[in-house]
Amino acid sequence: MDILLPPRLRAGDRVRLVSPASFPSEEDLAESVQVLESWGLVVEIGEHALDRHGYMAGRDDDRLADLNDAYRDPGVRALFAARGGAGAYRIADALDFAAVRSDPKPLVGFSDITNLHLALWRHCRIAGVHGSLSGDRSAASTRALLMEPGPTVLHRDEDALTAAVRVPGTARGNVVGGHLGTLAWSVGAGLPSLDGAILFVEAPRAVGLGHVDRQLTQLARSGSIQGLRGVALGRFPGFEDYTDRGWTVLDVLRDQLERWGVPVVGGIDVGHGDDPLSVPLGPVAELDADAGTLTVQPAVR
Repeated sequence: MDILLPPRLRAGDRVRLVSPASFPSEEDLAESVQVLESWGLVVEIGEHALDRHGYMAGRDDDRLADLNDAYRDPGVRALFAARGGAGAYRIADALDFAAVRSDPKPLVGFSDITNLHLALWRHCRIAGVHGSLSGDRSAASTRALLMEPGPTVLHRDEDALTAAVRVPGTARGNVVGGHLGTLAWSVGAGLPSLDGAILFVEAPRAVGLGHVDRQLTQLARSGSIQGLRGVALGRFPGFEDYTDRGWTVLDVLRDQLERWGVPVVGGIDVGHGDDPLSVPLGPVAELDADAGTLTVQPAVR
């Protein structure tokens, strides 16, 4: 599938921090500015990045305006979400997709920002980055994806919780996905086709095992996984010592995914928690469940 690859970032480029979902603290925002400036970038902050409206960074129109202003400004070469949280789902379908297509630039973010990644993939087929700037390892991983483009090889971390989940085989497809809950909630409300895709999923524990089970069931029963090529499992923090009537999250994942009939590799160290790695969204990847690798082509050119 043809995709839009934004140009790589270079020292001196202008980038913008925006808050499409919840608001960051002033300290966290300042830390993000410092990280980006250390890369030699010129950093701007969206007008409404620190606004507050309930748990969101200002009203919908204002958060959306910050996004579209950045996409329409030819001098802005990348957008970084200041944080996830909640609220991006309210504005995802109102992005200026024509502006995105005419001047491709990468969006970096995860968690609730998955809503924007899904909308951008559905309408524009543009590559992005599931990642953050929080933590030295995360920042370095994100920087490499944006400024030193080359294939990214993510190896199964044998110490990771989901490393114990695997279905043998190999697969090739575009990487689509992110936060599992967001994917399930997007069924019927903008979930792009997963035909020909490798689905990447990660999720922190919010309630219990049934929550994960229902989300995977919804994806399967809705027909959304038709044509799916493979599954890569990221982090599932909070489930490490959690059991429910003798089952763990690993039992749920195995019970569900073994029925999907595609290769599955677990233990990909991407998602919520301290200092994760980042992963390109959109580019073609090679999944090898036996070798425990996910090799993804660059998200920028």
